[in-house]
Amino acid sequence: MAKHPLQFLEIPRRDPDKEAAETRILHFGEIYGQYDGASAGAQAGRCLSCGNPYCEWKCPVHNYIPNWLDLVEQGKLFEAAELSHQTNSLPEICGRICPQDRLCEGACTLNDGIGAVSIGNVEKYITDEAVKLGWRPDMSQVIDTGKTVAIVGAGPAGLAAADVLARNGIHAVVYDAYPEIGGLLTYGIPPFKLEKHVVTTRRRLLEGMGIEFVLGTRIGEHRSFDSLLDEYDAVFLGMGAYTSVRGGFPGEDLAGVHEALPYLVANVYRELGTDDPSVPYVDLAGRDVVVLGGGDTGMDCNRTAIRQGAASVRCVYRRDERNMPGSRREVRNSKEEGVEFLFNWQPLEILGDSGVTGVRVIRTQLGDPGRDGRRRPEPVPGTEETLAADAVVIAFGFRPNPPAWFEEFSIETLPSGRVRVASLGDFPFQTTNPKVFAGGDMVRGSDLVVTAVFEGREAARGIARYLGVL
Repeated sequence: MAKHPLQFLEIPRRDPDKEAAETRILHFGEIYGQYDGASAGAQAGRCLSCGNPYCEWKCPVHNYIPNWLDLVEQGKLFEAAELSHQTNSLPEICGRICPQDRLCEGACTLNDGIGAVSIGNVEKYITDEAVKLGWRPDMSQVIDTGKTVAIVGAGPAGLAAADVLARNGIHAVVYDAYPEIGGLLTYGIPPFKLEKHVVTTRRRLLEGMGIEFVLGTRIGEHRSFDSLLDEYDAVFLGMGAYTSVRGGFPGEDLAGVHEALPYLVANVYRELGTDDPSVPYVDLAGRDVVVLGGGDTGMDCNRTAIRQGAASVRCVYRRDERNMPGSRREVRNSKEEGVEFLFNWQPLEILGDSGVTGVRVIRTQLGDPGRDGRRRPEPVPGTEETLAADAVVIAFGFRPNPPAWFEEFSIETLPSGRVRVASLGDFPFQTTNPKVFAGGDMVRGSDLVVTAVFEGREAARGIARYLGVL
């Protein structure tokens, strides 16, 4: 039967049901439901199949979005899963945590008062449901090349690299210091955005492809890097960015001031029932919390503090809401859950003696654009105020923290700490050590999961060419 040309009007956009704020703040589980087959097909059928699909171009991995939407509408779920995995190694994860409103859905032709196609929700539906029905990656045509690659870091870049290498007949062995795979997918992103069984399922799929994981192993401590160079044909580094960016103002070292990442990681450890004295739990129950920063990490801290039972949570951001770097969906969820946003305010000092008593802030206005194209916040003289608080979470982002052994093995970094890699030529993402490649946040700086996936995949193709496989 031919598709009705006005289906996008006759069927409005409908996202899966979302749990009410008053009940979801009582637990850490995911807040969104799932499409069934009929609703997924109906929503996928709203796609206009544009001749020049802006959604694909805006997607960092350039997913074949209209094509797999069409397969979902036809009920060809396994075919949709195969096509989805041609461009994305973690589609069910990106479907949950990508800021689609700033990427594919933001570029959708229907995102002009009609309602963009619900691309992200269909994307996670495809893999979730296909796996339940028995789909597994098709490796029947893969020929073993006898080549082996060590991957340092089981985060999104490392997992994506392993996926592409395995599909090209290269055995990938992934090392990680954490006891489970995923990196910050498991230990940084709160379960209300990504329940950890989703990552566990992905691990089973990757192991079924022949990928091996060596966990609880820190390279440079539990195993030397030179042993990897001796044993493997190439090495990929996907070690992320874990050093918190500081504000550089007084009071950051006071008791009651917490960096975002250790705060989030410790909470996930508690939720997983993992007891590790080196990761002390930070409980903000009953506290008046101020979160500094307007990105997705700041939103994660907002919503975690609410679930811990904070007395109040205020989020301070130095630009206006329109210029926030985080997902608008996560800002909306934060607001629904009781977070108060203070836009156009910049912190000057965290106050207190033995502990936090408040945050001194000043109002800002947006001036001319800076080198990054974003308008710069400028303090407005005479507008200082003090926010009462007894806990502060700093969420200004992260930068790479290259280990000392990089220099020993001629792996150069930029002044920012990011790893220097080739952007052109036959071997993209090759470092200054020809046998070593790198990608993700340690190359780009702190960014989205989907960009780390893209770089891991591209680096794996560069490795395959370096090894003469492609």
